[in-house]
Amino acid sequence: RSRGVPSRPAKDGAGPAKTEDLEDFLQRRDWAGATTLLEHRRSFPGPDGEGSSSTTLEWLAYAHFHAGNPHKALELYRALLREPDPDPTHHVFAAACLFYLGRHDDAVAEAEKGPDTKLRTRVLMHCAHKKGDEALLMRYHSQLSDSVEDQLSLASVHCQRGHHQEAVDIYKRLLLDDREKVALNVYVALCYHKLEYFDVSCELLEAYLNEHPRSPVAVNLKACNTLKLRDGAAAELELATLTRDAEVTRDASSSPEDANDLVRHNRAVFRDGDGAVRVFKPLMLNGDVPPEARLNLVIHYLKQNEPYEALALVENLEPATPHEYVLKGVTHASVGQTAGDSTTSSSAREHLKLAQQCFQIVGSSASECDTIPGRQSMASCFHLLDQHEDALVYLKSVAEFSKDDDDFHWNFGMCAAASGDWRAGEEELSRVSNGAYREELSYKTWLAKCFVRNGKAASAWALCEETAAAGDDDAEDGAAERAAESLAALLRVVADACYEIGEYYVAMRAFDELERLEDTDAFWEGKRGAAVGVFANVLAGKEQAEILRDVVTMLRQSPNATDADAVAEPMLEWARGEGLRLE
Repeated sequence: RSRGVPSRPAKDGAGPAKTEDLEDFLQRRDWAGATTLLEHRRSFPGPDGEGSSSTTLEWLAYAHFHAGNPHKALELYRALLREPDPDPTHHVFAAACLFYLGRHDDAVAEAEKGPDTKLRTRVLMHCAHKKGDEALLMRYHSQLSDSVEDQLSLASVHCQRGHHQEAVDIYKRLLLDDREKVALNVYVALCYHKLEYFDVSCELLEAYLNEHPRSPVAVNLKACNTLKLRDGAAAELELATLTRDAEVTRDASSSPEDANDLVRHNRAVFRDGDGAVRVFKPLMLNGDVPPEARLNLVIHYLKQNEPYEALALVENLEPATPHEYVLKGVTHASVGQTAGDSTTSSSAREHLKLAQQCFQIVGSSASECDTIPGRQSMASCFHLLDQHEDALVYLKSVAEFSKDDDDFHWNFGMCAAASGDWRAGEEELSRVSNGAYREELSYKTWLAKCFVRNGKAASAWALCEETAAAGDDDAEDGAAERAAESLAALLRVVADACYEIGEYYVAMRAFDELERLEDTDAFWEGKRGAAVGVFANVLAGKEQAEILRDVVTMLRQSPNATDADAVAEPMLEWARGEGLRLE
């Protein structure tokens, strides 16, 4: 060990004693500047060997760790441990790096090689929490002191377990003891972000960012608040400072993606999942760091209509937060709906049951029952149970906060229609503006039912014509077949709904198109019955007599010519008596 290297860090959990020329960088928390200086020293050591000493490696590891690069810090601590007579505390520092890399078993093994320090206890406590070992967690919890570092660790565990108010209480108590610890504002801001008080979170961050504008954690948190308050483009602008720092520290062989993992992850989120698989998957495989990488990859797969890919990521996930329960519920619901169309109905029912249970857990929990996500979850639970009126109670309670939410309008419209409020169903479904949603068959069928029930059968028929025209324009492989299947399904819905309420003319047109697509007795019988119904409406004065021309034409075009003539003959005879020419 070099003469200038202390045998132990000056403070538990801290780096080695500061060298004078690093003072400015460390005071400003300018980790980019610190790593650049130290890498220069390593590459061009002075004549007295300065730059090649253990001190330089220790400070370089310290700077990389605080800059959010635990993998680089770990490499340096490994190098330090390979030196003769290494400082055993480096085992604990390496364990901290392994923890942040998500390698919790390795972190435990590494920490146990180091001395019994408070930092070691904290690392082991966090590993126990991540591994779900409640007994070990309580054991290490009982060993915590009232020191600032120990209380911060305890607050962190509270935050990760979703106990954000308990964490805030600890942070505020520490702030009362020492107002100079402005970094505590970042932790309080994180809790308020989790509690969805985004404005409050931003205000708390300002005090810290004024002193440390390049803090990766604070800048990322502000960007996440901006995403919620504004949009992804504005959020990405907040990352500009960190991006410039990454450009400074990147060597010539690095790619633009070799930035801080957190920055890379958030940038993909801000870009609405652009490059999601390329960014999130390596982070997920690297121990789920950050843990949101897995969840955001699930969201990406769901948005891309790949529910089975999403299911593979959450199937073995034991949810610990409301967000995780909701995401797992949505995934099972999506798979259940897909399975209902392609496999056994029992498989679909099982997935939908699991989805309903996830939503119920969130909606009925004391902490979430009065929140917007909690009430939406309870609405989803009742919707899956076919208790649509109960679902509407919850949806109406959050309608004021969901005016621009297409998902809300779609769910509200379906529930309203399913409970018999066709007018409200049409109003809500018509508010959906997302083009992809409006092209889905389930959306069209519910909207068509609403049109028919609200006396707008012609609008339902126009929806069928639009679907047919869209299918004719789609030239992709297999698209024509899928479009034909969707059109047939929509026509059946319109035909049955119109027939049920006496809109026989539109019903007959729908059955006529279905008969052209597939000549079956069921479609012919529906067409024949609708033709008789139109004639009855004409006799009752509910329809114009001229409409019978279309009816007779459609009957004449039927493959069932003999039966068609028998149905058409009474119409022709009546028309002749009225002086009306139908042929």
